Amino acid sequence: MKDLFDPIALIIFANRLDAICEEMGAQLRKAAFSPNIRDRLDYSCAIFNAQGLLCAQAAHIPVHLGSMAYAMADVVGAMQWAEGDMVILNDPFKGGTHLPDVTVIAPVFSQATAGAELQGFVVNRAHHADIGADSPGSMPISQHLEEEGLLIEPTYLIRKGELNQGFMQTLLDRLRSPAQSQGDFNAQISANLRGMQRLLELIADDAVLFNQQLQALNAYADRLAQAALSDIPEGVYEYADSMDSDGLGGEHIPIKLQLTIKDAKVLADFTGTAPQVQGNINCPLSVVAAGVFYVFRCLMPAQTPACAGAFARIRIAAPEGSLLNAQYPAAVAAGNVETSTRVVDVVMGALAQAIPDTMPAMSQGSMNNLAMGSNDGAQSWDYYETMGGGMGAGEEHAGQSAVQTHMTNTLNTPIEVLESHYPLRVKEYAIRCGSGGQGKKQGGDGLIREFEFTADAQATLLTERRLSQPSGVAGGGAGLSGENSLNGQALKAKQQLNLKAGDELRVSTPGGGGFGNAS
Repeated sequence: MKDLFDPIALIIFANRLDAICEEMGAQLRKAAFSPNIRDRLDYSCAIFNAQGLLCAQAAHIPVHLGSMAYAMADVVGAMQWAEGDMVILNDPFKGGTHLPDVTVIAPVFSQATAGAELQGFVVNRAHHADIGADSPGSMPISQHLEEEGLLIEPTYLIRKGELNQGFMQTLLDRLRSPAQSQGDFNAQISANLRGMQRLLELIADDAVLFNQQLQALNAYADRLAQAALSDIPEGVYEYADSMDSDGLGGEHIPIKLQLTIKDAKVLADFTGTAPQVQGNINCPLSVVAAGVFYVFRCLMPAQTPACAGAFARIRIAAPEGSLLNAQYPAAVAAGNVETSTRVVDVVMGALAQAIPDTMPAMSQGSMNNLAMGSNDGAQSWDYYETMGGGMGAGEEHAGQSAVQTHMTNTLNTPIEVLESHYPLRVKEYAIRCGSGGQGKKQGGDGLIREFEFTADAQATLLTERRLSQPSGVAGGGAGLSGENSLNGQALKAKQQLNLKAGDELRVSTPGGGGFGNAS
């Protein structure tokens, strides 16, 4: 048996785990029916050990992956697992993020010892544009979780190899396009089947060796994390920012962070953040963890394995019942997308005090969510997308323009796909020139996306940085705020719309902050 701590053997093992996650994602994409999964790639895949601790993940969606890393141990510990099982869930307060993100978990049992033995789990999470909300796109401006769609507590989708037909039919009966939705659920099942196959090939007939390799991988990740955190000066760093609005009248909602760095460990304490609000920008703590994990992972060496050992030195605290540790039945649809992004901003803002030459300016600070569709019987349709914007500049680089930043990593939906599937015409898709912050290094520009509706429809906008601007650093200027308009008339950051054929909806996304004084 080779030395488990041999660096070459260990990196080969890590890359094989990562490759399984990537192959799961490829399987999911190829089998999916909806443009949201097939074209935008709004999904993530990961592997966990038998205790629900992260082993590997593909380079998919940070908010998906970080929240799974934080919450999966509780989910898998609550179920009685058997060979052939798959569990489905979307409950934000039991391991999910928001209702459109549906997670499917499959245990992997090895026959390497006497009888079947649980070795780990393969997991994927995918965003479903229809999860049963009354408003198309299932991203409403909501006050309670129940308004956001069908709540799926951890449920056996497959039990000992048998599909739970009754549950699946009940689920599909709540959705507007059941054939498309069933195709996406089947794609998630197939992705896990592929992951199970590949993980069993990796385990082969030596489960003991496999688990020793996992332990070595986590120890290696912890050493790299320790080295990275040791480069941050010890101290207590504070930063505050705010959410523009909750969509129901609340504005300038504060998020406060006290970041303590000591002994190569981190405590991110969000005490002082606003109580949970009436609107849907609340977060479960797992989503907050995703934002914190993401920032610190960016500070670690590129070769750091994305496993539990990389995050073991990071602790997160937020008062129960606050915006960042919301309690049932708080509305959370936009917390996963908009508030998670602001969590990244405040962590980066705090770190900029400790390591000012390392941290870039703030990026656009919004995913610019647009959900739309109609409830017109057989002609019903649902669509959802996020839009890119400006990336913050750094000491050695200008910010990129018109890209997804931080907590999302999706593609845009090609114009040809939009116009061939939905009653839409894209009138303009362009870089919003001049929207990036000025500085020695220029912040990235946002983008402009304008839609003409060729049939009556409904739409929901959930956007941020419309009242505030992404800050520059080291004397750099702020990026421009975003703007939304309908037929040339300004819209609120968060608004539901009843649209007529011929209406034109325009979204101009924020720019990124600049770095350094231009003079």
